[in-house]
Amino acid sequence: MRHVDFSPLYRSTVGFDRLFTMLDSLAQPEGQTYPPYNIERTGEDAYRISMAVAGFSEDEISIEAHRNVLTVKGERKEEGDGEGSELLYRGIASRAFERRFQLADHVEVVGAALKNGLLFVDLKRNIPEELKPRKIAITSAPAKAKQIEAKTAA
Repeated sequence: MRHVDFSPLYRSTVGFDRLFTMLDSLAQPEGQTYPPYNIERTGEDAYRISMAVAGFSEDEISIEAHRNVLTVKGERKEEGDGEGSELLYRGIASRAFERRFQLADHVEVVGAALKNGLLFVDLKRNIPEELKPRKIAITSAPAKAKQIEAKTAA
């Protein structure tokens, strides 16, 4: 896919910066695959993001929700290997990461938990009452309608 340059549109439009930035980010393939994650629906308006963060403790992970973006960052603190030990193979990733998730409108972060190397972030969609569809009652017309008769002059 070719990259589309939106810079001429930035100069001629006002208020569409976020739209063009989103379109630009969709065109670029996501190069980051670490840490792996799942997104699941746990209820009608409830969701859960599960991330594999083996080796990270609770104080090494930060979760921030700002506007419609959920950011999960992890940064390992340097561990001093035991005196005289030598690492022969590193299979457990210890690199820092940052994952961003675009949230829909009215989706809020309910909580997060770290269990068995998996980070669970629970989300809930809370639609305000004024935006929910409402049922309109249909009333029937009265059986007797008033009728206005015009008198004719004789």
